[in-house]
Amino acid sequence: MKHIKAWLLVIVLFCLAGIALFVLFIVKMGGNLDRPVFSMSGETHFVSPVCSDQGWKIVWQDEFDKDGLPSSSKWAYEVGFVRNNELQFYTPSRSENARVENGSLVIEARKDGFDGHDITSASLFTKQSWTYGRIEARAKMPRGFGVWPAIWTLGSNIEKVGWPSCGEIDIMEYVGFEPNAIYTSVHTPRADQGLSHLVLSPYRDFHVYTLDWYPDRLEFMIDGKNVYTYKKPVTDDPVVNDPALWPFDQPQYLILNLAIGGAWGGQHGVDDSIFPSQYSIDYVRVYENCIK
Repeated sequence: MKHIKAWLLVIVLFCLAGIALFVLFIVKMGGNLDRPVFSMSGETHFVSPVCSDQGWKIVWQDEFDKDGLPSSSKWAYEVGFVRNNELQFYTPSRSENARVENGSLVIEARKDGFDGHDITSASLFTKQSWTYGRIEARAKMPRGFGVWPAIWTLGSNIEKVGWPSCGEIDIMEYVGFEPNAIYTSVHTPRADQGLSHLVLSPYRDFHVYTLDWYPDRLEFMIDGKNVYTYKKPVTDDPVVNDPALWPFDQPQYLILNLAIGGAWGGQHGVDDSIFPSQYSIDYVRVYENCIK
């Protein structure tokens, strides 16, 4: 009986020591229990389910870790010839144009004549919308004259107010005839502003494209470096928000698409040798600001 009690005492002390070590670990980490997310590329990403030291808490994500069609609970599709006189026909739920493989979402433009359409591609948009926060995607561009991929948002009230009254935020735009330039921009009824940024060969490597969206400004980052800030314009009456200047107090949804040709992407023609053209996205994450 004495031996049993001794063993029980040892087990209790062992458990208490383990709890103490765990508490010490949490204190040293500043309370930030980051959860590792492993990508097929061999890199390890850390996504925090709690408020990080930088003040961000993840509220939505797609790590693209399950092969097949993109998650139907998170994504919907634009269908048809949608905008900008582009050449591609956007297809829904067609794996040849949009699929998850090897840990990435692959959007592929093809010159395949599918269903009578010369060029097909895909445009996916989130079923959820957000107001303010951080939107981040890690992506690798396609290459060649005619490609026009983007990571961007539109106001979820677009059906009611139209474009550009709904507001558009271009977190990343790329046109193949400028192979080392990434564009970030903002479009409203009274503003078309943005900048191009030097990024060498973004079709060779993945880069992280980020929007930090605040009530008074939009901050754009590439690989963690701020490259452009759009500030909310000051009106004569500071109490009244002019949606023509700043429509960004309303929810926006995220779009990932690969266009071919069109008003901008096709300014220098479309090279037929680009097909099939692949645009790869490693992950998409949306955060809220958790510092009050």
